[in-house]
Amino acid sequence: MFFATDLDTVTHGIQLAVAPVFLLTAVAGMIGSVAGRLARIIDRARILEDRIDAAPHIDPMTSAFEELKQLRQRGALVNACIALLTFCAILIGLTIMALFLGETTEWQIFRIATILFLSGVTCFLLALLCFLTETLIATRILKFGRKLPGPPEQPE
Repeated sequence: MFFATDLDTVTHGIQLAVAPVFLLTAVAGMIGSVAGRLARIIDRARILEDRIDAAPHIDPMTSAFEELKQLRQRGALVNACIALLTFCAILIGLTIMALFLGETTEWQIFRIATILFLSGVTCFLLALLCFLTETLIATRILKFGRKLPGPPEQPE
C-alpha cells in the first residue's frame, strides 16, 4: 500500500470527504426527530394499554384497540425509518473513508465511493418516505371536524 505524501493531495482528499458530512448532519437531525416521534407513539400506546387493562370488559372493536393498531403500524414505520437512517449514516461514513483513501493512496476506489454515496442517498430518501407515511397515518386519525365538548351552559 502506497500512501501519498503530497500535502495538496491530502488536502484535496479532505475537501472531497467533507461534502458528505453535511448529509450526515441532516441524518443525525432526522434520527433525533424520528426518535422523538417514536417516544410519543410509545407513550400513547402505554396510556391506551393501561386504559384497556383497567376496563377488561371493553370490546376489542373499540376505538382504543383501533388506535393501538394504528400506533403499532406507526411504530413499525418509525423503526424502519430509524434503521434506514442509521444504514444511510454508515454508508455515508464509508463514502467519506473511501474518498479519503482513494485520494491519499493509489487505490482506485472512486467507483465504490460513488456506489456507497448513492446507496446512502437512496436510504435517506426511503427513510423520508417512511416518515411521510407515518405522519399521514398520524394525522388521519385526527377528527378535525368533530366538535369538542365545551363547558356546560349556565342557565340565566
